[in-house]
Amino acid sequence: MPCKLAISSMSLGRCFAGHPLAHKLDVAKKYGYKGIELFHEDLADIADRLSSSRGEAPSLDGPSAAAQIAAARHILQMCRVRGLEIICLQPFMHYDGLLDRAEHERHLQKLALWIVLAHELQTDMIQIPANFLPAHQVTEDLGLIVADLQEVADVGLRASPPIRFAYESLCWSTRVDTWERCWEVVQRVDRHNFGLCLDTFNIAGRIYADPAAASGRTPNADEAVRQAIAGLVAHVDVAKVFYVQVVDAERLREPLVPGHAFYSADQPCRMSWSRNCRLFYGEKDHGAYLPVKELARAFFHGLGFEGWVSLELFNRRMSEEGAEVPEELARRGAVSWAKLVQDMRLAVDGPQQQQQQQQQQQQQLSVPPMRISASL
Repeated sequence: MPCKLAISSMSLGRCFAGHPLAHKLDVAKKYGYKGIELFHEDLADIADRLSSSRGEAPSLDGPSAAAQIAAARHILQMCRVRGLEIICLQPFMHYDGLLDRAEHERHLQKLALWIVLAHELQTDMIQIPANFLPAHQVTEDLGLIVADLQEVADVGLRASPPIRFAYESLCWSTRVDTWERCWEVVQRVDRHNFGLCLDTFNIAGRIYADPAAASGRTPNADEAVRQAIAGLVAHVDVAKVFYVQVVDAERLREPLVPGHAFYSADQPCRMSWSRNCRLFYGEKDHGAYLPVKELARAFFHGLGFEGWVSLELFNRRMSEEGAEVPEELARRGAVSWAKLVQDMRLAVDGPQQQQQQQQQQQQQLSVPPMRISASL
């Protein structure tokens, strides 16, 4: 299949900042996106609104299962009207390797609802980020992590229709924080409905970037990337790559240590950096510095990946108020996509999409500057 453009719904603005899903879907359609990764936060927001309209009292446990199912049906119709496909529901997080096995069972109960939601959304995929809870809550036993994920995969296989799971290593995950470890887990899970989400940010953010260092880089960063790309191309089966995410990140002017505006004692520094500083591909003018082009080349040419390409952005701009925020982010993402298509010589989804990309490239020079505060 050709490559198709998607974006995470929360990457167009957070609902808690007053950015409703309907507006975000409108701008996604306007700028040529074909699909969305539905962030559960947006589904829960719709469910809360539906519950409120029915006079239901808010719950400390979040919206009820019935409200979430109603929200999923509503979101599907919203996407259909705009010609958008829901590629996955995400993130089903803090699941694998829990030392608290009662909490593990509670997560499995939640998974049953998520599968119903996925069916209502008419998507066949749920994304699972590798657990990033504190180390005292997550096992060091990779065998238990694998067993937990086999259990998830088997639940998905029993569903009708079956559900796939895309597992992703985050650059701050507790036990599975590299693509190599992630690929090892996927191989050991050994289920056809369990595969990878490869993310340029999370790969480079672990082996190339160090936001706590003055240089912004790890020791031997360039060599680490060369080795990672060689291993990725040599060992990963592209059939197990369910989709990819392509974004960059900002090099900070000062190390992310205590005293920095983004520092949080409760988070690994890479997580704080990720939440505030991701950028779209090619945004060098805003400080993007990761080797994303090299990693993307490995995805599209080394592995030969074809399919959904999502722009999963996290950035402090998403949490700012103002109706212009979703449009700005959608436009910047579209410009980024046009550059990626050109740089990678990607085959894309249909002549209409190609014409749109050409128009976006022509508009590139007129894109207004991003509103962004200087990094401390």
